[in-house]
Amino acid sequence: MEQGVLLTESADIDFMIHGVFSYELFGQTVWITTTHICVLIVMLVIIAFCLAANRVVKHASEVPGTFQNIVEMVVEMLDNMIGGVMGKFSPKFRNYIGTIFIFIFLSNISGLFGLRPPTADYGVTFALGIMTFVIIHYNQFKYQKVKGVIAGLCDPWPIWAPINIIGEIAVPISLSLRLFANVLSGTVMMALIYGLLSKIAIIWPGALHIYFDLFSGAIQTYVFCMLTMTYIANACETD
Repeated sequence: MEQGVLLTESADIDFMIHGVFSYELFGQTVWITTTHICVLIVMLVIIAFCLAANRVVKHASEVPGTFQNIVEMVVEMLDNMIGGVMGKFSPKFRNYIGTIFIFIFLSNISGLFGLRPPTADYGVTFALGIMTFVIIHYNQFKYQKVKGVIAGLCDPWPIWAPINIIGEIAVPISLSLRLFANVLSGTVMMALIYGLLSKIAIIWPGALHIYFDLFSGAIQTYVFCMLTMTYIANACETD
């Protein structure tokens, strides 16, 4: 509580990342922060859901129960979204896009449960951006070969190559900053409301949580994954 893992104690509300405990590793002090703990909580929730979903699918019934319906709805929604954007390339990237979608969405809405959203830490969103960046360029070289990549950088004229290179380098930065800034802004707003209006911040902030955590969180998840799918699909195209 005192380190700000939860955002529900009005006396200690802030929007900063805090160290919870530290340990020595190769002569260096390594801190476990509130972000690490919140990421671990989100991961445990995802793992528990996946284990339960796997068990349900293995014993699926013709008349599905509530949980089986939820699992099928999530899988169908993700399949339709990925297939609609990536087309013939969707089977290869379904697992990656589905995983980051669920992780980002649960991270964004974790503020509803009093946690500091992991995606409000640039270290988390930048790592997601770097993973996407690596996948984009791996597939670009795989499908377009070196000749195609060079031709793309020199499009429409070779003099544009430096600008195109800067544009390629900016992809993970723009992806990560967009997600980070939108989630952090909601975290800051709610922290200020609880900190400054703690005496009257009863019940009504729930409406703001629905907007900042649920609605905005869902939108930012969709935007990040949509841009990721578009970049990867373009990298796989050979025309």
